[in-house]
Amino acid sequence: MRSQPLSQALRFAGALLLLAAFIAGCDALQEADAPSSDTAATAKTVDGELRMTMRGRVIVANRNAGTASVISTRTDNVILTVNLPQAEGEPLPEPMYVAYDDATDRVFIGDRANNRVVAYDARDASVIGTAPAGGIFHMWVSASGNQLWVVNDIDNEMTVIDPATLDVLATVPVTGGTPHDTIVEPDGSAAYVTLFVADGPDQVVKYDTGTFTEVDRADVGEDPHLGINDIDDQLYVPCQNSNAVFVLNRASLDMVTMIAVPGAHGAWMTRGGRTFFTTNLPGGGASGLFAIDTATNSTAGSIDTTPEGLIPVPHNIASTPGASKIYVTHSGDTASQVTIYTLDENEPMNPDLVTSEVIEVGLNPFGTFYVPSR
Repeated sequence: MRSQPLSQALRFAGALLLLAAFIAGCDALQEADAPSSDTAATAKTVDGELRMTMRGRVIVANRNAGTASVISTRTDNVILTVNLPQAEGEPLPEPMYVAYDDATDRVFIGDRANNRVVAYDARDASVIGTAPAGGIFHMWVSASGNQLWVVNDIDNEMTVIDPATLDVLATVPVTGGTPHDTIVEPDGSAAYVTLFVADGPDQVVKYDTGTFTEVDRADVGEDPHLGINDIDDQLYVPCQNSNAVFVLNRASLDMVTMIAVPGAHGAWMTRGGRTFFTTNLPGGGASGLFAIDTATNSTAGSIDTTPEGLIPVPHNIASTPGASKIYVTHSGDTASQVTIYTLDENEPMNPDLVTSEVIEVGLNPFGTFYVPSR
């Protein structure tokens, strides 16, 4: 056999090495994507593509399943199911709400059953660590990325966590009622907390995030939740049992206006603050999702949120950045579905132009959040 020139032989050997490295890399990827104690995640293959990242996805906390569903906003499929950490002897995790910190690129999920917040790396859904917080309900990360505020409705406290170190910065006592929802100013200067008050109107309380002291409080409607607009100074407070969205001035907490919305509960502000969405939780069915034009503080329309056979409890909301797609969790002990609405950009709340679909997630889908793609 004729001998090959040395250069050709070296090129052939190099190609074999590259092929071997490629195969090894594929094997390593499969191992990294497989369920493990490090990632605590189960990967799903969609259209032949195995995807682990949480970026550019909608995350749904499945309260009765101990998991979170990661939904692709491109295919509207569940591409990943994340299991919250559970040590031997611990109760099944109870995922409540989801928050995201852009500064650290971390996703936070509150585990009410185990009194902690779990931090995930948004790049690969791996568990970074946990932070203690008792009786977890709603939570929010400031856009400036230096504080995560977590409601403890059992001990009537707020736990403030550093998103980067997971250290507890403060435990803030709450007086006059039971804390429920929270949101933080985009610049991180103040936090707002809603209170359920037994012997009077429910309230919104404002806290200074530097001193962790109360600044002001205001009476609002019953069963209040919170949405914030980063383009002006208004705070949106949907109040389910008052059938209205209260709009407050954030500097003074004076009421700007009140917008009639039946059963107003869930709260989601689109990027840029042009539209505020809220759900009609007790009404379900027709007019289950309302949009409010923040320029005029008037309703821009509503759409049906209960396709046939769906549990009629439209609860929490997330949307893509331009709000071309809206994701609504339908909560309940036996519920397991999320509805997705594709809107027409020219007439976003025209019910004749809305298409909808239903997807299966985990048991009792509760809080939800859209994680930017960066």
